Amino acid sequence: MKLTEAKQQFISSWGAFGTQWGIKRTMAQIHALLMVSAEPLTQDDIMEQLNVSRGNVNMNIRDLISWGLVDRVVMQGERKEYFTAEKDTWKVATQIIKERKKRELDPMLKLLSQLEIIEGDKKDKDVKQFIDTVSGIRKFGNQADKMLEMMVKADESWFLGGLLKIFK
Repeated sequence: MKLTEAKQQFISSWGAFGTQWGIKRTMAQIHALLMVSAEPLTQDDIMEQLNVSRGNVNMNIRDLISWGLVDRVVMQGERKEYFTAEKDTWKVATQIIKERKKRELDPMLKLLSQLEIIEGDKKDKDVKQFIDTVSGIRKFGNQADKMLEMMVKADESWFLGGLLKIFK
C-alpha cells in the first residue's frame, strides 16, 4: 500500500471511529491528518487535503485546541497560522481521557450526588430502589473516576506493565 492511500485510509477510519467515541467526524479527521503530518499545516492545507470548508476547519481546529490535542505553531516569516497535533499516543490518550472525564463523568457524578439526598420513607420499595440505583451508579462512577485519575497521572511504562500483570 502506498503512503497516500494508507494515509487516506487512516484519516477516513479515524473519522469513523471518532463518531463512535462521540466526536464529530471532521474533527477526528483533522486530528488524524495533523497527527500523521510531518510538518505543521495551515487551514488551507487542511481544507485542500480533506475537502472541507474553511468554517468547518476553523470550528474544528478551535475544538481540538480546547481539547488540548492541537497547537498553533508560529512559523517565522509566515502570516498564516499553522497547526500541529501531539504525536505521542500516550499523551493523546490521556488528554482525551481528561477531557471526556471533565465533560461527561464529572457532571454525571455531580448530578448523582445531588440526587442522593431525597425525602421519603426509606422502607418504601420505590424510594429504596431509587436510592440503591443512584448509589450503585455513583459508587461505580467514583471508582471509574479514581481509575482514570490514576491512569492520567501514571507513567506509560508503569501503567502498561501493571495492565500486563492483570492479564497474565
